[in-house]
Amino acid sequence: MPAQAADDSGMILNALVQARLAEEGGEPAAALSALSAVSSAAPDLPGIRGRMLEQAIEAGDLDSAHDAAQRLWAAGERRFDAQLVLMVDAMRRSDWKAARSYMAGRADKAGADTIARLILPTVNAWIDVGARENFPEQHLLAVNSRTRPEPALTLQVALVQIAAKRADSAAALTDGITLTDRTSQLVAMRVAATLDKAGESEAAERLRGRIALASGQREDPMLLLPDQPVSTPRAGTAQWLGILADGLARTPNGSTKLPLLFARAAYWLNDEDWAVRATLVEALDRNGQSEDAMALLGTGRQALPAVLTMRRAELMADAGELAGAAALAETAANANPARGLLVRFADIARRSGDPAAAASAYERLGAALGDDEGDRALRGTLLIARADLLLQAGRWDEAAALMEQAVALRPGDASILNFAGYSALERRKDMPQSLARIEAAWHREPQNASISDSLGWAYFLTGRTDDAVDLLERAQRGEPENPVIVEHLGDAYWKAGQKFRARYNWRAAALLAEAEMATRLEAKLRDGLTPATTAP
Repeated sequence: MPAQAADDSGMILNALVQARLAEEGGEPAAALSALSAVSSAAPDLPGIRGRMLEQAIEAGDLDSAHDAAQRLWAAGERRFDAQLVLMVDAMRRSDWKAARSYMAGRADKAGADTIARLILPTVNAWIDVGARENFPEQHLLAVNSRTRPEPALTLQVALVQIAAKRADSAAALTDGITLTDRTSQLVAMRVAATLDKAGESEAAERLRGRIALASGQREDPMLLLPDQPVSTPRAGTAQWLGILADGLARTPNGSTKLPLLFARAAYWLNDEDWAVRATLVEALDRNGQSEDAMALLGTGRQALPAVLTMRRAELMADAGELAGAAALAETAANANPARGLLVRFADIARRSGDPAAAASAYERLGAALGDDEGDRALRGTLLIARADLLLQAGRWDEAAALMEQAVALRPGDASILNFAGYSALERRKDMPQSLARIEAAWHREPQNASISDSLGWAYFLTGRTDDAVDLLERAQRGEPENPVIVEHLGDAYWKAGQKFRARYNWRAAALLAEAEMATRLEAKLRDGLTPATTAP
C-alpha cells in the first residue's frame, strides 16, 4: 500500500473511532467534527452523511445539517430527517416552491409513514399561506374527519384562517370546538392569543374559558407560559412541530431522537417561541444534553418567564449548583406563585439543604388551597412534606402533630398512612398504632414495594420473622436497587437463620449505600447482626 494511502486510512479510522466515542459520550459537536474529517477524506464512505446529519441535528448546527441533508437528498436517500431539515431551510428563506417540493419529495412513502402524516397537512397549509394561495386550510380539512374531527387539527385550521386574514371565520370555528386532550388545549392557547391580536377578543376569552375547564385548572407548565400569537408560516409550522415533539417525548419508552428532531426543527423556524424553547429544553435533557438544555435558558436580552426560570433552577440543581438553584427558584416562585412552581421551589430548597425555605414554600402553598377533594389531597401531601423536614431536623413532636393532621384529613391515603406509620416505627414510637397504619396502607396498595418494605420491617421488629421475609422478598423484587429494602431483607434473613443469604444481601446493599448505612453494613459483614447494627 502506498504510504499516502496508508496515512489516509489511519486518519480515517482514527476519526471514525473519535466520532463513535463522542457519539456515545453525548458530545454531538465533537462527533460532527470528527465525521466531517472522515467525509473530507472519504466522501463516498457508506452511511457517513446520515451520521453527520444526525449529529448536526443533535448539536443544533443547521448549516451542517442542511449540507448533509442536501447531499443525501441529491443521492436519492429521501430520509425523513433530511426532508424536515430541507423544508425548514426553504421556509427560513421564504422559498415556498422549494418547501412544497421537499414536502412532496417522499410522497411515495408518506402513506405508510405515520410521522409524516402528522406534519404534512399542517406544513402544507402554512406553505400555502406563505405562497398566498387561496383556501390554504384545504390540506387540513382533507384529512380531518367530518364526523369526528380532531380538535387540534380544527384549531390549526383556525390559525391558518387568521393568517389568511379571515379571523371572523376562525372565531366562528373555534366556538364549536370541544377540547378533548392536552394537545388541543396547547393549540387552543395559541389560537386564543392569535384571536386577540386579530381583534377577536371575545372569541379568545370564550376559548380560554374552555381551556380552563378542560384542564381542570391544572397547572401544566406549558399552560403557564406567556400568550404568544401565531401569525406567520414559520411560526405556525414551529408551534405544530413543537407540540408534536412534546407529545412524542411523553410516549412511554419512546425514542429520544425523534422528539429532538421535531424540537430542533421548530426552534430553527422560530427561536422566539417560548413553548418551542421549553420543548427543546426537555428534548435535550431527555437526550442526555443537559448542558445544552441549560444554555437555552441562559440570561439573554429577554427575561425568561417564571416557569422557564424554575426549569433552569432544576437543571442547575441536577448539575450540583444547589445554592444558586435555590435562589433562582425562589425568584421564579416570587414572580409567579402558582402552586406547581411553589412545589418545585420547595423541592429545590429541600435538595439544597435549606429546610426553612422549603417550609416557607409549603406554608405559602397550603395557604392558597381550598377545600375540594383535589386541594384536600394536596394539603395532606404538604403536611407530610413539612413533617419530613421537621423529622430531618430531629423535631419529632412537631412532626408527629403534622402527621396526625394529615392522617385525620386523608384517613384512606396509603402514602400518608405508610409515612406516618413508618416514621414512628423507625423511632420505635407507639408500635401497635404504627403497625396498624402500615397494614392499612398495604391492604390499599399491596403492589407498592415501599409499603411492602414498611410492613415487612414492622413484622421483623415485632417478632414475625417468617412474615417479614416473605414481604421483604416481595419488596426487593419490586425495587431491587433500593439499599434500604436490601438491607432490611438481609437483617430478616439473619434472624431467620439464613446467614449466607443475609451476608449476600448486605454486600449488595453496601454497593449502593452511603455514609451511615455503609458503616453499619461493614460492621454487620464483620460481626453479624447485633442490636446496635440492626437497621433503623
